[in-house]
Amino acid sequence: MNTLFEARNITKQFADHRALSQVSISVPEQSIYGLLGPNGAGKTTLIRIINQITAPDSGELYFHSRKLKPEDIYKIGYLPEERGLYKKMQVGEQAIYLARLKGLSKSDSQKKLKYWFGKFEIEAWWNKKVEELSKGMQQKVQFIITVIHEPELLIFDEPFSGFDPINVNLIKDEIFEVKKRGGTIIFSTHNMASVEELCDTIALIDKSKKILEGTVKDIKSEYKANTFEIVYTGNQARLNSFAGSTFSLINHSTSDGRNKASIRIINGRSPNDLLSELLPNFTILSFNEILPTMNDIFIKKVKENK
Repeated sequence: MNTLFEARNITKQFADHRALSQVSISVPEQSIYGLLGPNGAGKTTLIRIINQITAPDSGELYFHSRKLKPEDIYKIGYLPEERGLYKKMQVGEQAIYLARLKGLSKSDSQKKLKYWFGKFEIEAWWNKKVEELSKGMQQKVQFIITVIHEPELLIFDEPFSGFDPINVNLIKDEIFEVKKRGGTIIFSTHNMASVEELCDTIALIDKSKKILEGTVKDIKSEYKANTFEIVYTGNQARLNSFAGSTFSLINHSTSDGRNKASIRIINGRSPNDLLSELLPNFTILSFNEILPTMNDIFIKKVKENK
């Protein structure tokens, strides 16, 4: 897969605070790239550098394998975490103004906005003032303004903030549509469930440094703990007696006559060894590997970095 955007060894210092230390990321074309980290890790600084709002002290930015140029800003869409619309302006008037700042003509702006306002069912708000809109409605307007010029690279910083579950799903669907149409997305959030659902690749930044990068699939596989969930019929006490040489029992529950156990294989044994030991003595109804969640991995890596 080709790389759309790349940051190489980005460093940024603010007075006595080091925001970024030799951070490099590589964002594949037509993918959703999760930019993760605790508060104050450096994510927002990196996003501001990508948007050319501020400059790095050292390091290079590349777009389509060439150095990022000032005019590339028209190929980038940015939805910041801290939203900002002019409260006293009418919604439609402001949307046209901001769309034109993205390089669209007035007629193209009106045509595209009519489509998006209809799609999001907010046509009735065109002549209302922004201050009359709920936070969720304002979020919809800002999302539209971010995507309206069909940028090659979109940066969403906590895009679901202020949305109810129905509208969260609406925005998720639109993010997938952007990717399907060929767009590339940098997605910054603290919601690890959204990361698992949306992201192809992630980078984790902590204390100004990148401490993890890779595909979600590969990272989850790398950090798995050789743990399995079995659903079985049989005597729980007997299962306890088997624990020791091949596996350790992590937890157990019983419902409707069926037992469920989480088991960690130990001593270099394999899943086949575990099944060979269990099958003659229990009826195994299901056997599934338990992969760590991105939330588990996030917490583990940040704690290791203390």
